[in-house]
Parts: sequence; C-alpha cells; structure tokens
Amino acid sequence: MTETTRRTVVFGAGSAGLAAVLTACASYGSPATEADMAPAEEPAAEPSSEAPKKKGGKPKALADTADIPQGGGKVFEKQKIVVTQPAAGEFKAFSAICTHQGCTVASVSNKTINCPCHGSKFNIADGSVADGPASEPLEEKQITVDGDKIRLA
Repeated sequence: MTETTRRTVVFGAGSAGLAAVLTACASYGSPATEADMAPAEEPAAEPSSEAPKKKGGKPKALADTADIPQGGGKVFEKQKIVVTQPAAGEFKAFSAICTHQGCTVASVSNKTINCPCHGSKFNIADGSVADGPASEPLEEKQITVDGDKIRLA
C-alpha cells in the first residue's frame, strides 16, 4: 500500500467517524430528543402537614424512644426529619435539610447534627448553628411522645 492510499483510508474513515460523532452531537440536547428519550421527572410532593395515620386515628410511630440515644439523635432520611434527645426524656425534632445548601444531614454525634456536604453542625437541643458555613438554624418540627413511641404531630 502506498503512502497516499494509507492517508486516503485514514482520512476517509476518520471523516466517516467524525460525521457520525457530529451527527450524534447535533441531536444531543435538542428538545425533541430529550422529550423522546428521558423520562419526565415527577415534581417532588410537598410534605404533608399531617403525619401518616394508622388504624385508630393516631399517627404512625416514627421511632421508639429507645431508638434515640441520650445526648444524640437519629436521622430519618425518608421523612427528612432528625430526632434528638438532648437530655434524658427530652425529645426534639428538626428538619434534616441543611440550611446552607439543602443537603440532607447524615449523622448526630458529639451533641451536634452533622451535614456531610460542607461540614455545617447544628445543636441537638435547639437546631441552632454550632459551626458553619450554614448561618440559619434547622427548622424545628413538632413531635409527640406517647409512652415509648415518638410520632410526628
């Protein structure tokens, strides 16, 4: 094979490949392509102000009091709630959504509620900022303690 023939083959194949890539890129991101290929996302449901009810009319229990360590707490990711026990028998609940940039807090330790995204920490007693970058406290949520059950109010 001569040098000219090799170049012709390489450039010829390259042009065909380039044309295929450009064609794919040209259709990527067009409204018709996205509508045809990507499933539509459902808008997030607004959290209900009412806790889920079980038979008998009482809200379903979120946790047992024994699940929440004294001086600590537990994050309920599905409900976007964190429940704490700052002192024996005193239970508090806060939004699990960090006020800095909306990440879900991940843990409770050393008397703080901790966000993994940027390191914000909140006091377990009142949700106030213990360490930034967050500048606003966590929103307090209403709970009731009925015997050994903790329920969203």
